[in-house]
Amino acid sequence: MQRPVNRIDPALPVQAYQTYQITSPRDTSVVAACEQVGCPQWRHGWDSVIDERTELGATQAQYIRTQARRTFRELKTEAGLTVFRFESGQRCFAEHRTRPEIYLVRDGDWRGNPTGRKRQHTRAADWVEDMAENQLRLVENQRKG
Repeated sequence: MQRPVNRIDPALPVQAYQTYQITSPRDTSVVAACEQVGCPQWRHGWDSVIDERTELGATQAQYIRTQARRTFRELKTEAGLTVFRFESGQRCFAEHRTRPEIYLVRDGDWRGNPTGRKRQHTRAADWVEDMAENQLRLVENQRKG
């Protein structure tokens, strides 16, 4: 059961408000870059330890050396294993997924959108900038009286 929402009665008509909202579609995920999801390998780098004496290990090492297109140093352990040490700031080998965010701005408030006007920003930074500019307009209008 959902708790009832306690709202203060608005001082102005619904047309005087704008709503800024971030939502995510249900049951939707998208492939994301390491940086977007805070991947620790991207942040700190990582080691891939490979046994090239096995067929799988030989295939993995060949891929890393010739096709991976990542920066690494190659080391050997006393046990004969190959260590590929990857620098931070580059894509790891995992496929990351995240839920997309939708950055909306619409006229009105919880009572409705009387104009039907709404817009969707494609980048979070643009949504934040829009909201900051709106806040500045409110402060300036309040100073003017």
